[in-house]
Amino acid sequence: MASSSALIGNNTIQEEIVGGKFIPSEEFVLQKHAAFFDRNHDGVIYPWETFQGCRAIGCGIALSTVAAIFINVGLSSSTRPGKFLNPLFPIEIKNIHLGKHGSDSGTYDTQGRFVPEKFEEIFTKHAKTHPDALTSKELDNLLKGNRVPKNYPGWIGALSEWKLLYLLGKDRNGLLHKDKVRGVYDGSLFEQMEKEHSDSKTKKL
Repeated sequence: MASSSALIGNNTIQEEIVGGKFIPSEEFVLQKHAAFFDRNHDGVIYPWETFQGCRAIGCGIALSTVAAIFINVGLSSSTRPGKFLNPLFPIEIKNIHLGKHGSDSGTYDTQGRFVPEKFEEIFTKHAKTHPDALTSKELDNLLKGNRVPKNYPGWIGALSEWKLLYLLGKDRNGLLHKDKVRGVYDGSLFEQMEKEHSDSKTKKL
């Protein structure tokens, strides 16, 4: 087992490699969120892996292609500080917190840790119809409420992320439930969706 570390402020984020595979941090859950798309577990996400991850959770080819381009082009340079632009647009998971955009809910702190109070605030402030779920309109209010003036990249990032989550995670009544939102923050929802999508394909066969 080998490990290295990246110093951030007064804290050290551990990058752990076990058996040649990158192990995301348990504390810095943003790494776990991103690691689902690291299909070969080497700590780096390439556009084709983002595409494969999107397909695995049930996105169509067109949406997966757009997501792969948007995500990797948007995050590659920020997660590779001090390095030259790579035309393959890789994302380094150990630095994924550096790609955190503004105009978000604050549920991840600046180092990628989960902030329970901010997560609960999503629902206490915006879930008016059902205490543990968001309607489409309530989601729009959430996005508007989080906007930082003139932070247009943040607006686009938040809109894209939440609308995709709503599209994939809403129930038949158009509700995005709290457990679904919680699951996307640590990546567990992606794993669940991949299993459900795989099981659905198997049944069709």
